Order: sequence, then structure tokens, then C-alpha cells
Amino acid sequence: MSNIINIDLDNFQQVILEASQQKLIMVGFWTEWDEASMQLMPVLEKIASRHANDLILAKVNCDEQQQIAMQFGVRSLPTVYLVRDGQPVDGFAGMKSDAEIGALLEKHLPSPADGLLEQAREAIGMGDAQQAFSLAKQAYDLEPERSDIKFVLIEAYIELGRIAQAKELLESIGMIDQDATYQSLKGRIELAEQAAETPEIKALQQALEKEPDSLELKVQLAVQYQQTGKAEDALALLLAVLQKDLNFGEAKKIMLDAINALPAGDPLASQYRRKVYSLLY
Repeated sequence: MSNIINIDLDNFQQVILEASQQKLIMVGFWTEWDEASMQLMPVLEKIASRHANDLILAKVNCDEQQQIAMQFGVRSLPTVYLVRDGQPVDGFAGMKSDAEIGALLEKHLPSPADGLLEQAREAIGMGDAQQAFSLAKQAYDLEPERSDIKFVLIEAYIELGRIAQAKELLESIGMIDQDATYQSLKGRIELAEQAAETPEIKALQQALEKEPDSLELKVQLAVQYQQTGKAEDALALLLAVLQKDLNFGEAKKIMLDAINALPAGDPLASQYRRKVYSLLY
């Protein structure tokens, strides 16, 4: 179905009142005898085609639909109103360029980050933490200051066992955004930190303190770190082993498996993949 519609009294309520609850409606008032109107309509149609999922262009021929033009209080042509939830929220009169109209629409249309964020929330709800991380990370890269995006990315980190990264990102949340979601995530991080300090990890850490050059202990500890979600700690230890002995035991395979287990888009993966390749080649 096209998102470019000619408006009359029959479909006015369906589009202007009802459809505007889900999408932004760009109402363009024009007539055939007004040259500026005829020039602007193709520009509006081109813009509408670029935002087919979020925007409807509702064209009103003022010669044929005078009642609608009067209802909107149109005084000159061309005139464009932006309607959301049945109410005009913005607009302009006269000619505008594609870029000028695009800048106006940016204030009212969902950003690319919004779409990614919604998909990330759905992935979290379905228990797909890796997909949620990839989507939330893309949204975060686009708008890194938004706390709502950070919260979803933090939750994905927690689900993946990446507690250090979750904690670091949580610490960037400003005081004004430290709401119930923030407190819940903080509590989950604290519980995860306590759970990660297993007896096996503590014993290996103590053994490594006594034998700091033991590659075998480093590999064993790295495996434990990996199993408790401390991916960065595990990779750092494994890299140290490979730097000493590239062919030590299963260290190379364990490290590559650990890197491949990271979700798509995780900068930790590309960081350590480069370091391993620099050792191999």
C-alpha cells in the first residue's frame, strides 16, 4: 500500500485522526493553479518515498477539498502540516528545499537508533542476548549519549556474562537518569560479581600468585574466567600465554574459540583477533 494518499472527507478520519496514532502524517495543501504548490508536491512525494515505514503524505487539493483546508486554517499555498495523534505538531508555508524539509522531519520521525533499540528489546525478550547486543551496540554507536540505549546494552552485557563492561557502561549513566531501571541493573551487576568469584577462580589466582610464570595455570584460569563471563580477563591471559609460547597446549584454540564466542559487533573480538593474527603472521 502506498504511503502517498489523496485526502477527502471520506478518508479524512481514517488518515488524519486514526493513522496519525501510528505514523507521522505530512499534510500537503496544493492546487493546480499555484505554481509553487505544483513544484513542492514532487519534493514531498520523494521525501515520503524515503520514509515509507514511518510517514504518510496526505495530499489535499484545496480547490476540491475547501472544507478540509478551512478546518486547518490554510491561508496561503503551498502549506504543509505535520500531524501526530490527530493534532498538528509542526509545519511550514511556502517553498522549502528537500534538505530543509528533511531537517524538519528529523525532529518528529523515529531515528535509525530507535528502530535498532526496539529490535534489541525484542531480542532480549526472546532470550537472544547475542542478537540484542549486536543491535543495541549499533544503536549506541549512533547515539552514545542516550541512557535508554545504554540500559538495553547493559542488560545484554549482563546476559552474556560481560559484567565488567556492563559495570563500566552503567557508571556513565548521569544522576538524572538513575531511575528504577538503573537500580535494577546495578543490583544484577553486584549479584553477578559475587557469583563470578568462584572457589575455583580464587584457588587458581592464589596458585598463580605463587607461580606467576606458569603458562598452564594461566590457561586454566582463563578457562574459568571464560566460563564465568569474564571474557576480557580470559583473553588477556591467553594472549600473554601465546606471546610466551605460540604453540603452548590448547591455548591458541581456546583463545580463538573465546573470540568467536563473542557477539557480532563486539569491539573486543576485533581487538583480540588483530592481536592473535599479529602473532601468527
